Amino acid sequence: MLLDTASLYFRAFFGVPDSVRAPDGTPVNAVRGLLDFITRLVDEYRPTHLVCCWDNDWRPQWRVDLLPSYKAHRVVAVRPGDQPDLEEVPDPLETQIPLITAILEAFGITVVGADGFEADDVIGTLATGAGMPVDIVTGDRDLFQLVDDDARVRVLYTARGVGRHERVTAEWVRAKYAVEPGQYADFATLRGDSSDGLPGVTGIGEKTAATLLGRFGDLTGIVAAADDPDADIGPAPRRRVREAADYLAVAPTVVAVARDIDLGELDLRLPAAPVEPELLSAIAEQWGLGGSVTRLVDVLAGPE
Repeated sequence: MLLDTASLYFRAFFGVPDSVRAPDGTPVNAVRGLLDFITRLVDEYRPTHLVCCWDNDWRPQWRVDLLPSYKAHRVVAVRPGDQPDLEEVPDPLETQIPLITAILEAFGITVVGADGFEADDVIGTLATGAGMPVDIVTGDRDLFQLVDDDARVRVLYTARGVGRHERVTAEWVRAKYAVEPGQYADFATLRGDSSDGLPGVTGIGEKTAATLLGRFGDLTGIVAAADDPDADIGPAPRRRVREAADYLAVAPTVVAVARDIDLGELDLRLPAAPVEPELLSAIAEQWGLGGSVTRLVDVLAGPE
């Protein structure tokens, strides 16, 4: 089970009332919500391995160099030339992130990030060639490109909430978007995605993108067809694809999830008990997280 951790703690922060606070008044709604999410998922799916995948770099420079609009709307306004780009995160959430990392460490739940890469790329690398069934937990549609029934990789999609998540398989993707999971990155490139600052191709929405991919297979085939006067492509899509040539030359690299990061040797097994129980107990007491911590401890121990 690979968790898109930021996706989950953002959802927890906005979904759990900010009246959930530590004894000293510090908000801990994101921490408590994340712990409860993990408890629910472990209880339902009983994974043998679990990883909290981390955004060491939420907006990698190599992606920005290719497409300057990438996630640009999420950058905190700073003086020109200031580096690095900072993601706009509510202060009450930002103060909870170090506590999240500390409590995961005390549990012994593996946290994995890679410098210069996003959590999506860590997920893509760990999911590729895992040699076991993989559930990717995220609210990010970009990761649909990793769905692979043959490799037993699916997405537990949390857009409607962790408690109402959807199990995304190849059939689900086909029914929803009329494309194969392997075509989803090209589909997103054509359609665009405002949440990531992807403009897409002007005038090409989901239906046209799916039609073009169904006819020509992939983005390379679509671009070639637009340049071929004999190809079976309408005049409007042909013109729009040709006009977007500069964007289409770089966007696929931005949208594609990395699958080959060197993450070194990792122990991804989910512990049956906290590795630092005394530290965990102290954290739980200090921050008023006893109930959430106890529930996760009990679930890790397994059914009686």
